[in-house]
Amino acid sequence: MLHDTTEFSYKREDIAAVGLVSKGSVRKDEHGRPVYFTTCGVCLHSSLAVTLEGRPLGLAAVKFWSRKTFKGRAARRKAHRAPIEEKESLRWLENLRASSGLLGHPERVVHVGDQESDIFDLFGVARQLETHFLVRTRADRLANGEPLTVAETVGQSPRRGLYRILVRNRLGKPSEAILEVRYQRLRIQTAMGKKKRYPEQTVMVIEAREQETPRDRDRIDWKLITDLAVDSRRQAVEKVQWYALRWKIEIFHKILKSGCRGEQSRLRTTARLTNLRAVFCILSWRVFWLTMTNRIAPEARPELVFTDLELRILDRLVNDKPTAHSRPHTLSHYKIMLAQPGGYLAGNSDPPPGNDTIWRGLTRLNDIQLGASMRTALVGN
Repeated sequence: MLHDTTEFSYKREDIAAVGLVSKGSVRKDEHGRPVYFTTCGVCLHSSLAVTLEGRPLGLAAVKFWSRKTFKGRAARRKAHRAPIEEKESLRWLENLRASSGLLGHPERVVHVGDQESDIFDLFGVARQLETHFLVRTRADRLANGEPLTVAETVGQSPRRGLYRILVRNRLGKPSEAILEVRYQRLRIQTAMGKKKRYPEQTVMVIEAREQETPRDRDRIDWKLITDLAVDSRRQAVEKVQWYALRWKIEIFHKILKSGCRGEQSRLRTTARLTNLRAVFCILSWRVFWLTMTNRIAPEARPELVFTDLELRILDRLVNDKPTAHSRPHTLSHYKIMLAQPGGYLAGNSDPPPGNDTIWRGLTRLNDIQLGASMRTALVGN
């Protein structure tokens, strides 16, 4: 279960009707003081269920909200000590509970989050729900009741092996990264204000990092916390691969913004924008699911995805010519037929169609399907 937050920003004259998402400064005035600006918009926190192969099964929980005002530094320090129920971080716990309850078997789920999800409350709630978590650390807590922190303790542990992965640099070109893998079982201490609610936890900490910083990209340096057992290099690498799946929810959010054009809506209130975002979430998931299903199971039957009417339209709309990526009457074949109206050239050397071309092809197919349905209703078969 992948969890993450994104923001949709808008330009509105009536900011109060929509709310705020962020505050920043771009320049200083003549006295050297920062000049702040606020961004109007809506925040989305989503929980996307995926298989180990990366196929998105659907959204298990979503939460929309916007901010009214931004607090000063003193107010933020006071809010930091407030209970989790008074913070925006509560969204992590709410979606954790909602997604675990929806699936009915919380022990089968591993909840994956970035550094924002490194909250001791989340570890405690996951333990109460009897589910599992895998998050990237942000807080360097004390470990085993000693002066050493988690990072220091794991850094002094022996290297358990190397792991080679393919990554892309800032220009999108593939390259190889060699990660040193370490892991150790540690007891992390509860903060003073939370000891009555949550006991100390014994967790596995996995470190995966490159020795040197590459020239064309940031160095990979992950420290992951999980309640799952890690007793070998294979199990540690497995958890690193699971965390790497977190990028799938970033792709889902990208489809929401670029494919659905979620930030181009002219609706003027939070309620209306939220309703629109909810519909777009379903559409974006289907586009993502279509793309990943084609890559994971290209030889599946097309009826798994398309209705009989959609298959008949694609047969008439696109020249039935198998390519190097497909065979006739398979899911991959019809996915390529769907992508061609979206701009996919279907050359033998072209990679499989991506989310953008699938989105455009699906939009075209829906328009034609609507016309065909109207024709049948007006003049018959």
